[in-house]
Amino acid sequence: MNTRLAKRMTRLQASPIRDVLASASQPGMISFAGGLPASDTFPAIDIGCVEDEDLQYGPSEGEWLLRDRIAQDLRQRGFDVDASRVLVLSGSQQGIDLVAKLMIERGRQIAVESPTYLAALQVFKLFGATLVPFCIDSLEQAVGGSDNQQALSSDMLYVNPTFQNPSSRVYTASQRALLATACDSNQTMLFEDDPYRELFYQPCDRQPICSMLERAEWVYQSSFSKTLAPGLRLGYLVCSEALYPPLLKLKQAADLHSNRLSQRLVYRMLCDEPVHARLRDIQDSYRSRRDLFSEALNEHFGALASWQVPTGGLFFWLKLQGALSIDTRKLLQPAIEAGVAFMPGEPFFIDPDTAPGYIRLNFSHTRPDLYGHGLATLATLVRSATSESDEV
Repeated sequence: MNTRLAKRMTRLQASPIRDVLASASQPGMISFAGGLPASDTFPAIDIGCVEDEDLQYGPSEGEWLLRDRIAQDLRQRGFDVDASRVLVLSGSQQGIDLVAKLMIERGRQIAVESPTYLAALQVFKLFGATLVPFCIDSLEQAVGGSDNQQALSSDMLYVNPTFQNPSSRVYTASQRALLATACDSNQTMLFEDDPYRELFYQPCDRQPICSMLERAEWVYQSSFSKTLAPGLRLGYLVCSEALYPPLLKLKQAADLHSNRLSQRLVYRMLCDEPVHARLRDIQDSYRSRRDLFSEALNEHFGALASWQVPTGGLFFWLKLQGALSIDTRKLLQPAIEAGVAFMPGEPFFIDPDTAPGYIRLNFSHTRPDLYGHGLATLATLVRSATSESDEV
């Protein structure tokens, strides 16, 4: 490596998801890998008349009309905010980058769920964070006292409590209240990532934990990628008052502002009267896909793994049976060669080498008529890899 590069570059790892998606884009590949929305859920976009103003530089905060519309939605979720506290992002991944720049220096303790969103792990590690595991179950059951205290004493706690990526887990109402109380009591800065909240298929609690905080600092972010189109690259964050000015400065330094044409399109779609009907159609479509995927999983993985049927989100999270708990990263290349892409579970953990035997499977992107063949192929590879491991 060029010795003139910043030392932090030695901590930068390639995104496993992006690497897998490059292979998954090959013709004929059955992909259960990335969290790609179904293409048939994308809205029909008529760009309409483009005004000169939309082609000019814009405000770093984002377009006022869009921010005001977002603030209206946030107030319905329990936030006491207006447009002046909303920052439009170039995708919620930018929010993770901005918050990491704001909060992390080498050696700072950042608490995360394990497993958690691996792109967040990638960014946090790049900036030199010391990652501390957090588990809502331990907090709820009042066990692991020292571990809980270390997590709550960290410089920041990052959580994805609604249809978590990768596990699709959703916190209960009591867990949300408990975590809010713990953050307030310990003055723990909470970073809540909430990109899947509208993709729910049965009743569950989705109240943002940040909306319940009274004393602790916080950042809450979400995205339009899952409900509109990821190619628009738009998300947003809202935060406690003191954090907004420095986050805005970081946004200015990063990209000046998010794409103005995308903001115009998103605003128009959010104000469209049928938007709620469209969301219901998406939920119905994904619910059907989820149920069909569950049936195919029962047929091909029933004796190989355990899982929970997700109440929302885009993923099934499989734990291979004890005797089958191989490093699933070793399955990836044979699977791709067999025409099936999936996401190994190990990279979602703080220490990937200590958590073998997990697989994340996306059910939204691949056509349902290909579920059976793809899962049968993957199940065969699991059995084969397990047999080879036993022989060794």
